[in-house]
Amino acid sequence: MEIRILAPTGALGAGFRTESLERGVAMRPHVIACDAGSTDSGPAYLGGGEPKLSREAVARDLRHLLKARDTLGVPLIIGSCGTSGCDSGVDWVAEIAREIAAAERLSFSLALIYADQEPADLVRRYREGRIRPLDGAPEIDEETLRASHVVAMMGVEPIQQALREGAQVVLAGRASDTALYAALPHMLGADPGLTWHAAKTIECGAACAIPPSADGLFVHLREDHFDVEPLDPASRLTSHSVAAHTLYENANPFLIAEPSGTLDTTEAAYTALDERRVRVAGSTYRPSDTYTNKLEGSRLVGYQTIVIGGIRDRVVIEQLPELLPKAKEYFRAKIKDVFGGRVDPDDVDIDYRLYGRDAVLGPHDPARDEPVHELGILITVTAPTQHLAHAISTFVAHASSHLPVPEYDGLASTIAYPFSPPETDRGPVFRFTLHHVAVPESPHELFRTVHENVRDSDDEVTA
Repeated sequence: MEIRILAPTGALGAGFRTESLERGVAMRPHVIACDAGSTDSGPAYLGGGEPKLSREAVARDLRHLLKARDTLGVPLIIGSCGTSGCDSGVDWVAEIAREIAAAERLSFSLALIYADQEPADLVRRYREGRIRPLDGAPEIDEETLRASHVVAMMGVEPIQQALREGAQVVLAGRASDTALYAALPHMLGADPGLTWHAAKTIECGAACAIPPSADGLFVHLREDHFDVEPLDPASRLTSHSVAAHTLYENANPFLIAEPSGTLDTTEAAYTALDERRVRVAGSTYRPSDTYTNKLEGSRLVGYQTIVIGGIRDRVVIEQLPELLPKAKEYFRAKIKDVFGGRVDPDDVDIDYRLYGRDAVLGPHDPARDEPVHELGILITVTAPTQHLAHAISTFVAHASSHLPVPEYDGLASTIAYPFSPPETDRGPVFRFTLHHVAVPESPHELFRTVHENVRDSDDEVTA
């Protein structure tokens, strides 16, 4: 038995070479799958419900994939639609798909799988003890669940159900990246260890290729091994690059958790077949006694205005550890004075991030005691409203540009701002609230599927 899987890119909208996709189509895959989201870029996309990549970029990739699917007559599976996998993200990608179908005269059975969670249902599961923390999870309570936009991460089961019910195109909400590629092979009886390991290898497209690129990989999955190769003839894989990707984004380098169990790559062997292809064997899968779905939540914490500047005066730089704490205390008093006590300084966060010293690693930077001649400075003001954040940032920016330096007599300029005005409103700011799993009664409990037929005309879609 051989199952062929085409992974055209690491993220829908990130792009791929059309020649690479054509090569993949010529290899006659049984399924095309593509991830479309991540939490890598932070909580704003879940909290605000907006996609990261542009509509134009997503439409470009989706157009090629829908046409490839039509040529092959195989399923197309896309997960974590709209970056966060929220319901509006699924609807957004579905709208684009319908427009492409009308323009290209394509027909297909479409399944939309939604992953948003109702606050009342979350609170009920929390009371029943069916929401459990993962390592390093923040403390939560019922108010956290009610105030957060929460999605559940699906495994293969909702996708498989959609395929069994006749879906030719599956647009899923938040999903395990690997589940997108593992769903069909599991249905066809492939070895689970090899299936999950192949899925893990190709989940980011050609990210594990040399050089890494926004392009695709192709897998030949067989009974006791799988072979993987890049779609671009100019790219290559090595046993090292494939093995290294197995470690990517995992706390344990050999054990990779999925909703239904754990992929164990401890005994996996990676063998270079030639300069471009790698064979992998020996992976196993251990089913779990308890099925779980990861929960991701984001909530609004305020509105933000930023100010960007630079400092190139060693005397000023050396004084910053003492000057900035004093400046913050001054601004607390200033807030009380300017707003007549109507604004609590504790509701406003004023932060200075110094690029060139401590901005990335903080006190753990091994070079933090070395002399610095130039710093970039990012000032963020976060407040309950955008008006308040902007108003406070104006006097924070003004006063910060003239910090009192003891070594200088009279007025000194301390920060140079490249923009006028220096204040830039960022809008709403979100933070992640959950790092937990839910224990559902079935793998389908947390998800809802809607089927429709998309036809090759301007007629209305039929549900």
